[in-house]
Amino acid sequence: MSHRILKPALALGLSLISCAVLAYAQAGRRTAGTARERSALLNVTAARDNSPGSIIGSDEVALYDDGLEQKVQSFTPDPGPARIVLLVDNSLSVRADVPKLTQLAREFVYEIYDGDQLLVVGYDENAEIISDWTDDAKVIERSLTALRKKGQPHLFDALSAVIDEAMRPLSGSVRKRAIVLIGDGLDRGSKTKFKEALAELQSSDIAVYAMQIPDRTGGAFRRDRPKPSEVVRQLAEGTGGRVLPLDQPRESAKSICDELRKNRYLLAYTPSSVSYYETRRLLVVGNPGVNLRFKTAQPPK
Repeated sequence: MSHRILKPALALGLSLISCAVLAYAQAGRRTAGTARERSALLNVTAARDNSPGSIIGSDEVALYDDGLEQKVQSFTPDPGPARIVLLVDNSLSVRADVPKLTQLAREFVYEIYDGDQLLVVGYDENAEIISDWTDDAKVIERSLTALRKKGQPHLFDALSAVIDEAMRPLSGSVRKRAIVLIGDGLDRGSKTKFKEALAELQSSDIAVYAMQIPDRTGGAFRRDRPKPSEVVRQLAEGTGGRVLPLDQPRESAKSICDELRKNRYLLAYTPSSVSYYETRRLLVVGNPGVNLRFKTAQPPK
């Protein structure tokens, strides 16, 4: 069976440069780093300590955009369906055999909710679709037999390709999008830089979860990029996802699918007195006992 190869967004670097040029060109035409106001939506995962299923209201959260408190216009549950990409490191040296990789991916097939769909992508030097968007367990099960270990892990290129070809086309119809990384975070040879991949995820508000395979480098220093464990941590924390135990794959898959269906909220606000031409730090604070996760930055547009 042949599988479609996803290509990373080669224009990413140019788009980042264009943003910088645009910011410089417009700097003299706007008020001290402030752009015209426009409404914004932010995905937030929220739950109470003592009652995870109870609704959290807008009066229980506060939002700070670039250090400035903003008026929260609404904070509403988002129980809609999710699109979840299982991004599987099938490079030759990853510290998991093919049956283990298959098992980790298979657990999600039986945990997704009605309306959810999965896309399975294996990556080495290329990001290859193993199973296209579907909720059919049998189709996914059959497709997983195509996983093979080979080549070097181009994780950042794979993330860029998934965002550009699989996630971005859904942006007009599906807001709840997530990537589950099954790997150790190692990248060897990507043209896409780590910061570029993270910025693309944050721009699209795509959460990254991870089932972290043991680091094949043993935590070795990386001169031009974060250590693999840091890559996983920063991807998850920077996008509002989290890292889950590898030794409990069924529980981890269930936890991710439950969270996406039961604990996702949409926070609406109109950014005031902020710059749209620079990266802005985001912070959402809840009342005592309210736990929140969200993307930590909004890259320039």
